[in-house]
Formats: sequence, C-alpha cells, structure tokens
Amino acid sequence: MPDTGWLWIVFTLLAAGGQTIRNAMQRELTATLGTAGATHVRFLFGFPFAVLFLGGLLLVTGAAFPSPPPVFWLWVLLGMGAQVLATALMLMAMGERSFVVTIAYIKTEPVQVALFGLIFLGDKLTFGMVTAILIATAGVVVMSLKPGGAASDQSWRPTLIGLASGAAFALSAIGYRGGILSLGLSDYVMAATFTLTAGLLMQAVLLSAWLMWRSPDVMRAIVKAWRPSLFAGFMGATASQFWFLAFALATAASVRTLALVEVLFAQAISRFVFGHKTTAREGVGIVLIVAGVVLLIWAH
Repeated sequence: MPDTGWLWIVFTLLAAGGQTIRNAMQRELTATLGTAGATHVRFLFGFPFAVLFLGGLLLVTGAAFPSPPPVFWLWVLLGMGAQVLATALMLMAMGERSFVVTIAYIKTEPVQVALFGLIFLGDKLTFGMVTAILIATAGVVVMSLKPGGAASDQSWRPTLIGLASGAAFALSAIGYRGGILSLGLSDYVMAATFTLTAGLLMQAVLLSAWLMWRSPDVMRAIVKAWRPSLFAGFMGATASQFWFLAFALATAASVRTLALVEVLFAQAISRFVFGHKTTAREGVGIVLIVAGVVLLIWAH
C-alpha cells in the first residue's frame, strides 16, 4: 500500500503520546481505585469511545459491518487477555518505581519478542541480535541496582514486574495484529477500528463482571471517579486506535521500534508532572535499553 505506507509513522507517534498521557492518568487513579480499578478504567470508559469511532466510520464511509471469522475471536481473546494482565503489572510497577523507569522496563518488549521467537518458533539469533539483547539486559540491571551496590529484594521486585508487563504487552500486540489480519479487509481503518471495539467490549464486560463479583466496592469507586476516568478512557481508546492503525500498515517490529519515543515522553511526564528526577545511573540504564532494542531491530 504505497500511498499510505508512511502513515504508520504518524500513527505510532500519536499513539505513543496518547499512551503516555493515559499511563500518567491511570497512575494517579491507582491511589484511589487500586490496581484493579485503575486497570479497568481504560477498558470500561474506553469502550464507548471505540463504539463512537466505529459508528462514525460506518456512517461516513457507508461500509458494511465486518463479518469476522471464528479465528478472529481467538486472536482478540489473546490480545485482550494479555493486555489486561500487562496493564495491571505496569501499574503495580509504577507504584514501586518512578514513572519513567517503569516505562523503560516495559520497553524491553521487542527484546522479549525475539526471545519468544527463539524458544517457541526456533528463530535464529545472529551475533548482532545477541549483542543487542545483552546490551538491553545490562540496561535493566543497571537501573535495578542501588547506588550502594547489589540489588535488594525491593529493587528487583519492580524490575521483574516491569519485565513481565513487557512480555504481556508483546503477546497482546501479537494477538491484536493477528485479529486485524484475520479479517482480510482491504480497508485497514475498518479492520483496526472493528478489532479495537471487539477487544474493548470483551474487556469491559469480563472485567466489570469480575469486579462486581469480587470487589463491588471498587466498581462503586470507579463510578464515583467518572470524571478523571472518562478522560483516561478517552486517551486509552484514542491511543489504541492509533496503535491498531499502525499495526494494520506495518510490522509489529517496526511499530515497536519507533514507539521507543515513549521513553522520552515518559521522561518529560516524570519530571514536569510527578517531579521525579532521573538519576545518572537510571539515565545510563535507559540509554542502554533503548540502544539494545534499536540494535535488535537493525540486526534482523
């Protein structure tokens, strides 16, 4: 699709910016709603906006409502389940370390995708790819170590949570991209928007039912905090819309590489909104992680 091939760059940059704002909003909501409540906000309040996106697209284009094959729902189930887990783990990590450091942990996602490929698909690793993985891993270790020396249990806990979040986000990207491609639509905007709506529908219904059964107080707290939750939901749905559009036009590797600009966005949010100062040690770690992930993609 030569006419629109470059648009994935614009979509990815917009998605990264919107996701950074959404992450910041969810981090603030964690204090009042807890991890489960803040996780659910992006899905429950994001779904109505996804419906608006889809309805507007159908109205403007006059396109027919998609008829997804059965495998579509399996891909979306993988994507949405992994995304719920990834978001919860991300918010847990943010509660223990600074905003920008947590985002850096999550951005090891492309490295984990390469490792998953080796373990589950038998993908070959070149010398350059191995070097990239070692550089990125060294960055995570540097960020985890305390100034005095070895890492304690308190410092390794958020590291492991952040890495697990990155792994879940990687599986989520695979699931959603699989769903988009399984529709077989020539209209990439419709494919992305329909997949987003389907995923948010499943997430909103399942998580609402679970919270009403297990933690009804959390659901009531979410309803009371509807104003900030609505904005977080809007930013979440908007960011996801742009992610899905990018995945419809380019490979996940290309999108996730450019998405590293989110580390820079997170740095700005952390400094100017939360008042956190990134130490020299953490700065070195961030640079190593970014360098390792970029080198990994270049080595393919």
